Amino acid sequence: MSDSNVPLPGRLTRRAVLLGGAAALGATALGGSAVANALAMPGAGVRKLADPFTLGVASGDPLSDGVVLWTRLAPEPTNDDGLGGMPEKVVPVQWEVATDEKFSDVVQSGEAQAAPELGHSVHVELEGLRPGAEYFYRFKAQDAISPVGRTRTAPAAGSLGELTMCFASCAHYGEGYFTAYKRMAEDEPHLILHLGDYQYEYAASDDDVRKVLGPETRTLANYRQRHAQYKTDPDLQLAHATAPWVVVWDDHETENNWADETPEKPDDGFLDRREAAFQAYYENMPLRSGSKPNGIDLQLYRRLSWGSLVNFHMLDTRQYRSDQACGDGVQSGCDDREDPNRSLTGAEQEQWLIDGFNSTSARWDVLGQQVFFSKIDLTPGSEEGYNMDAWDGYVANRDRIADAMADSAVRNGVVLTGDVHRHWAAEIKRTHDDPDSPAVGTELVTTSITSGGDGSDDTNEDVLAENPHVKYYANRRGYVRTKFTESQLTADYRTLTKVSEQDAPAKTAKTFTVEDGNPTLNPA
Repeated sequence: MSDSNVPLPGRLTRRAVLLGGAAALGATALGGSAVANALAMPGAGVRKLADPFTLGVASGDPLSDGVVLWTRLAPEPTNDDGLGGMPEKVVPVQWEVATDEKFSDVVQSGEAQAAPELGHSVHVELEGLRPGAEYFYRFKAQDAISPVGRTRTAPAAGSLGELTMCFASCAHYGEGYFTAYKRMAEDEPHLILHLGDYQYEYAASDDDVRKVLGPETRTLANYRQRHAQYKTDPDLQLAHATAPWVVVWDDHETENNWADETPEKPDDGFLDRREAAFQAYYENMPLRSGSKPNGIDLQLYRRLSWGSLVNFHMLDTRQYRSDQACGDGVQSGCDDREDPNRSLTGAEQEQWLIDGFNSTSARWDVLGQQVFFSKIDLTPGSEEGYNMDAWDGYVANRDRIADAMADSAVRNGVVLTGDVHRHWAAEIKRTHDDPDSPAVGTELVTTSITSGGDGSDDTNEDVLAENPHVKYYANRRGYVRTKFTESQLTADYRTLTKVSEQDAPAKTAKTFTVEDGNPTLNPA
């Protein structure tokens, strides 16, 4: 994959295609009207309202022979009725997949139906592609052609070729600009993981940097409008168009700190709200039909392999969890958190994960999940305080998984985490109550894309001193860039100076390596 942005003679650069979309390609196989869809409203990130592809394109859940292609038709994307300016009828959408940016070598094409009952979204599940290969794709509806996206299939089983993967979480539209997504795209990753809080349910605040549209999301129309506003962001569109994504949710895609069928606060309408949120989430994400919602249920946890290098075990830590112990929040002296019957994953998902550990043959087994896994005492001094919304509120469930990671076929266990709006790095202990207990894996925690605002240079030394297995903390916004090889994992903690202003630079604030067979975080 080329890192150069220098145009080659007679050839468009990949970046030019991704930024310029179909307009850069001129009249090709899908039709000749792309030039008429040139970008309008400079700086707004929204194409002409006559264009149904205002929300961009995306791909996701790559397999060795295919990937999901996504788009959603919305010529008026942020209408408060949630319909996006679309009529109440099915609209045919053509799609093409090619090996090159100019679509001179189209390898597959077809037609999908964008139906109003799915928000006029399209989920095309490709099969029959070559493993470990790069492809380009686009859509056409009526006379409009979408921007071009780039995607990639997973390598074939047995491959140990390297993987560059970025992961992110917690993107609040009102609290800053999504520049971190742009910087992520510039890293040219093979894969992007989003670990939750892709969008936030809250209404606008007077302190917001950007105006959030609509009320606090409760209805399907509300959630569709909110997802649409996020998707109009040009930096988010660029990240989606650059690489396939693998997504899981946390709480804010529905409501803060919800737990199974229990809302944050007493609410007779919560299950209707949950059903609406799940529906909108599926409509707006590059998910396979196996994740299509069924009322208040949606199958989100799943396993994906990147050759024989990495198994990704993507967890859902919201839909099956016991309610938070001791009233939620950071608590001291909460014995309920150690109740062996309390679960964050639910029994079925826990067994599914352990079965995956027992049958793995991957070099690295990676949990993509939402909340802090390692034990972390957040209260300096003799008193101990733990976050009841994280794995510390579900100690027995966490310890069973740590034991399984140690005793199974897992060769290298890695937990990826979001949620907390800070960068952290930790070594996972088999028994967190014993400081001399051996490490069984490593945990990489990404900060937020924007949530929490610009952040600060606070180093949180008091909390680090309380938790010697925790090796790093930073309170800036950004993401984590990783590189997996057969011998080593490298994690770059990327930070931005500001999110309250557009286009801030990113830097690598800290780098750790983890050697094959040794779950130790080595500062580089």
